[in-house]
Amino acid sequence: MAKTAWLERDKRKQKTVKKYAAKRAELKAKKDYAGLAQLPRDASPVRQVNRCAVSGRRHGFLRKYGVSRLTFRELALSGMIPGVTKASW
Repeated sequence: MAKTAWLERDKRKQKTVKKYAAKRAELKAKKDYAGLAQLPRDASPVRQVNRCAVSGRRHGFLRKYGVSRLTFRELALSGMIPGVTKASW
């Protein structure tokens, strides 16, 4: 499980991105890069991190399922993800 501080930091970044989304789009349309530079760094959506919904792990994240590879394997083997079966050939 990821440290709580990291999870809280990511939540704060998500709020900041949402807060400044309209302003960023407006400044980008005007091509006002000086104005964009004045916004907080965390207002950029690039700084958001994909994290596992279960464990909070950021590496090995599977976008389609929203979980890390380790959590995905556990859930798939226990039959919690519909349509996913262990490969055999």
